[in-house]
Amino acid sequence: MKPMYVMALASLLYLPAKAQTFMTRNGKVNFYSKTPLEDIKAENRQVVAAIDLGKKTVALTLLQKNFLFEKQLMQDHYNENYVESDKFPKAQFTGTITGNVGTSPGTYKVQISGNLTLHGVTKPVNAPAELEVADGKVTGKADFKVKPSDFDIKIPALVKDKIASEITVQVLAACTALSK
Repeated sequence: MKPMYVMALASLLYLPAKAQTFMTRNGKVNFYSKTPLEDIKAENRQVVAAIDLGKKTVALTLLQKNFLFEKQLMQDHYNENYVESDKFPKAQFTGTITGNVGTSPGTYKVQISGNLTLHGVTKPVNAPAELEVADGKVTGKADFKVKPSDFDIKIPALVKDKIASEITVQVLAACTALSK
């Protein structure tokens, strides 16, 4: 992962290096589009994520070109025609955690609220999430839906029936504590 993405993510959270701040460069984001005509799946395993339990903040950033598809043609169309990866290379989320969460080992059901920037458009996103604290790590999990039309992603009429109007997004980030 390029250092500028790590620095940009850290600056989004104003992160001092302390035990309540956790980070990874290997988070995972999947998305899934299911229609009667075709299923489309993609996975990105190079997601930079940070969770600050003290401030109850979370941030993620990823490069669009790091999504891998089952078919190369789908990947090419995704990058060239839909998210326009050369023009809008990153997707980012910054938000807050609502609910009880601590540094003690356990699983915490929380709500994540914030802003998702995709294809140059920023929209609010709210989703239930789970934070698991164990063995000096915090693992965050969340599922939510995104409408391509909300982010000015144009779907040509020719393939409109092959792409769902709502895309299911799954996030998994196993973060380790930043050093003091």
